[in-house]
Amino acid sequence: MSLRLSLLLSLLVIAATAANGQDPYVEARKKLVQDRVATAGVTDPGVLRSIETTPRHQFIPRTLWDQAYYDMALPIGDSQTISSPFIVAHMTEVLQCKPDDVVLEIGTGSGYQAAVLSPLVKHVYTIEIVEPLGIKAAATLKRLGYKNVSAKVGDGFLGWPEAAPFDKIIVTCSPESVPQPLVDQLKEGGRMVIPVGERYQQTLYLMEKKDGKIVRQSLRPTLFVPMTGTAEDGRLKQPDGENPEVVNGSFDAASDDPEQVPGWYYGRQFALTPDPASAGNFVRFQNETAGRDSHLLQGLALDGRAIPRVRLAGKVRTQNIDNRGRPDQLPVVAVSFYDEKRRELGTFWIGPFTGTHDWTEHQRSFRVPPTTREAIVRIGLFGAVGTIDFDDVTLTPEL
Repeated sequence: MSLRLSLLLSLLVIAATAANGQDPYVEARKKLVQDRVATAGVTDPGVLRSIETTPRHQFIPRTLWDQAYYDMALPIGDSQTISSPFIVAHMTEVLQCKPDDVVLEIGTGSGYQAAVLSPLVKHVYTIEIVEPLGIKAAATLKRLGYKNVSAKVGDGFLGWPEAAPFDKIIVTCSPESVPQPLVDQLKEGGRMVIPVGERYQQTLYLMEKKDGKIVRQSLRPTLFVPMTGTAEDGRLKQPDGENPEVVNGSFDAASDDPEQVPGWYYGRQFALTPDPASAGNFVRFQNETAGRDSHLLQGLALDGRAIPRVRLAGKVRTQNIDNRGRPDQLPVVAVSFYDEKRRELGTFWIGPFTGTHDWTEHQRSFRVPPTTREAIVRIGLFGAVGTIDFDDVTLTPEL
């Protein structure tokens, strides 16, 4: 059977299932939870059950439904994205939700995070500053029957005073610092999970209110869409798309947590490893299960109007790399370009790397689409099995 015919038959099955009032994505959600969310460290049964039963495809454009249950962020319009299922699950688990909790969410976006929270708590109040998104998310949540979710359009930094105080607060967009109104509206003993930092260098924090003060604990490097409007415009340090560079591409920056690499985020199955030859570090990825994630990512500003080409480079060492016959599961050093609405413009890479080879320097030059405003650099096994080491990863403008 040809690939085209197989795809057509699959689409017909999905369409027929939907026409019969059945959910055609039940198995896709189960696979998402089993293969991506649970294996990445989320263990709370209620959170896993909510991810498995929440119809994520209903919160994204229909043209992206075939990607709904991949563990990835997706564009939802107005320069915003829907967070990956793992990040939604991780942030929800960190909150330690209880059935009587009243939760405030800042940055409604598509409404997906609120939908995941809905069966776990008493009530969710959610705010979106981008009016078209806020109106659409409220309509979607109502249509799908989430009766314990209240949604409105407004400035999330101001919170929701009429509904305060809140047992939990979750912020799904990235301010430069924690807004004081959110601190004021958090109950004593309450928990807040929030990404804080520079536009492309953020840390996800858990904050607890004790004796009226906030005690913070860093969780992991991350990348979230920033707040829209004056909050973003007023950042003390703005990204410089005319001078893009990879942060900590040598992997030598100090880290208090061996499970985190400064400058990089969304890590899976990696280890920061000392290099006796250079007195520095390199990053090692190991995977024994074909298809399982093993990677690191880093976002940066890149203005295609000023930078026509970039040179991607890195040192790579491999041991027993095998993609088990899957052309979509191969180790690479890659860069993806995005426009101002965060639509992907293309992904380009060095590699793929196979077999067993000692340290080798690799580099390649790529044309940057003129509409590019952001980029994401990716390194890892990406589903292949074996061991691979990376060092000295750089992205250099070529004018």
